[in-house]
Amino acid sequence: METAMKKRRKSTLFAIRGDINRKTYVSGIVLIICLAVIFWSVLSYGNLVNRTFLPTPDQVLRQFAIQLQSSTFWHHVGISIFRVGAGFLLACLLGIPLGILAGTFRFAEALLVPPTEFIRYMPATAFIPLIMVWAGIGEWAKVIVIFIGCFFQLMLMVADNTRSVSNDLLQTSYTLGANRWQAIEKVLIPALLPDLMNTLRLIIGWAWTYLVVAELVAASSGLGFSIMKAQRFLNTDQIFVGIIAIGLLGLMTDRTFAYCHRRFFPWLEGGR
Repeated sequence: METAMKKRRKSTLFAIRGDINRKTYVSGIVLIICLAVIFWSVLSYGNLVNRTFLPTPDQVLRQFAIQLQSSTFWHHVGISIFRVGAGFLLACLLGIPLGILAGTFRFAEALLVPPTEFIRYMPATAFIPLIMVWAGIGEWAKVIVIFIGCFFQLMLMVADNTRSVSNDLLQTSYTLGANRWQAIEKVLIPALLPDLMNTLRLIIGWAWTYLVVAELVAASSGLGFSIMKAQRFLNTDQIFVGIIAIGLLGLMTDRTFAYCHRRFFPWLEGGR
């Protein structure tokens, strides 16, 4: 009996898209974190890598504690959150309506999708010289870099979300007497919202990855700036702190979107 239960548990664990309990899920997360820390510790404490280039975990923890008590660090955090938030929101304000338009009407798709497909392959860093010419070196230049990194991907993904809504739903709404705009407002948009939430969750992650790039534009503050400043003096423990801080902030935003997905669409799986 016990052997059969173990076999069943093992088959469930390695089944394609098989469900696992929360304890197993959390254990997997803890395991991979522990393995990463052990590998890092072996390299640093064992002097396999010079500590100038790879600080020990306790060095990073001490530096993190010092930074948490520094008002300068929190200023960097605040300005980085502003830049990421502003760039992301600007991308949403333009990208979501245009994406819905492109996913709903074929003429809009013909106008918007081909140039967007072309531009999205251009790295945001390539636009930095133009951005500095057009927007100067102030805050808006940094926001625009993040906007460019997010907008084109967002628009195309929202268009795909819109096209994935079942046509049967729209035809049913027409049968029940809805006109074109009522079908869009009452059926199409509500139906795409769960996928849209997941899309925004992905895009906010990209916004955080573009932060360091954005703060290359004549920055004097922000987490990206603090990382680049620490690199000049080989303060690798401070570099690790900056990277970990960005990762934690990104994780917090990701978890916020995951919570909102569970809260607003409880009948759907996902958003863990």
